[in-house]
Amino acid sequence: MKILHIDSSVTGAKSVSRPLSKEATAKLATAPGSTVTYRDLVGEPLSHYTAVLRVHGATPELHTPAQKAELAMGEAILAEFLAADTIVIGAPMYNFAIPSQLKAWIDLICVAGKTFSYGADGPKGLCGDKKVIIISSRGGKYGEGSPMDFQEGYLKVICGFLGITDVTVIRAEGIGYGPEVANAAIEGAKAEIAKL
Repeated sequence: MKILHIDSSVTGAKSVSRPLSKEATAKLATAPGSTVTYRDLVGEPLSHYTAVLRVHGATPELHTPAQKAELAMGEAILAEFLAADTIVIGAPMYNFAIPSQLKAWIDLICVAGKTFSYGADGPKGLCGDKKVIIISSRGGKYGEGSPMDFQEGYLKVICGFLGITDVTVIRAEGIGYGPEVANAAIEGAKAEIAKL
């Protein structure tokens, strides 16, 4: 199994999602023949989506060195994603949504003709053979279907758009409610990870 491990928390040693995503990845990597590719979207930030990426391939001879580097990084991110069987995403909630670093990564993997296509019946995801595990951390308590959740819901929509239906969310929420609630949430998430 080829595992792609993505981290997007900006809080470093105080992060809740980072140790949980690491634990989930380690659990999955015990399968024989497993390999792990790791990408820290904070330690190695990606450029945000630009016109260069939008009009990929248009007049490449006119691209500046910086634009060529941007395109090369986009290709590398896409190749990592396409090569993976399972993607573990450490996704904290910031201001009811995902970190902008994670959005930058998503913009690089949503590529027409590679991960989705358009046809007479609308968009069709091309990545249905992949599994995604979302390690969600939240300061508050929102639960399933909360109108204030633009984090997990958004990630599920993106997965569905790409054709990925095998999506597991492991959640640690209420982290901001104090140590007792936070510890219980983290232990609950660890128990779910143990079932992977």
